[in-house]
Amino acid sequence: MSKNKLTVLRIDSSGRRHGSTTRALTDQFIESLKEKTADVAVITRDLADGMPFVDEDWIGANFTPAENRTAAQSAILAFSDSLVEELKAADIVVIGAPIYNFNIPAVLKAWIDQVARARVTFQYTEKGPVGLLKGKRAVVVTASGGVKVGSDYDFGTDYLKHLLAFIGITETSMIAADGLATDQDGALSRAGADLKHALLTVETPFSSAA
Repeated sequence: MSKNKLTVLRIDSSGRRHGSTTRALTDQFIESLKEKTADVAVITRDLADGMPFVDEDWIGANFTPAENRTAAQSAILAFSDSLVEELKAADIVVIGAPIYNFNIPAVLKAWIDQVARARVTFQYTEKGPVGLLKGKRAVVVTASGGVKVGSDYDFGTDYLKHLLAFIGITETSMIAADGLATDQDGALSRAGADLKHALLTVETPFSSAA
């Protein structure tokens, strides 16, 4: 891993501020990362603080070219712009994403809707959509009571990986503590192994797909 400064964007979406497995594993990943590199800056975005849903005014402002927006429309998009700037500043995006009812928390979907913006984080071309947030890595930290991550009943983690790739972040590692309700020790042990692998992954050069 480079000894240069790394900027990490930490996104927590668990509704539990205390006793959350994804928050604990995210803590552990970031602390381990700090041990491996000389300088890590962490931007924290806790979605439990609230995240607005897009509405008609937001959509109208977003689809108006920037040079034609009114002051009111620019104000409507100001919060979304700040979330995008956090993404642009990050070298590594760490997303705590528990599985709620087979999918990601609604507040995380609301964050996605705020940052997945045509001409800002992706663009349409003659060859199809192209992500604009190149040169970054993501680590998704997930936990579930019974849903097996990657199974037919997991509608969240593949969606997250697809969305990240859509906006240009094609290198994603997974830390999964699944099956906590039936085998907590085993779930945490598997997550620990995933965490070690994720640390090794962020040390490697980007693939040609990045």
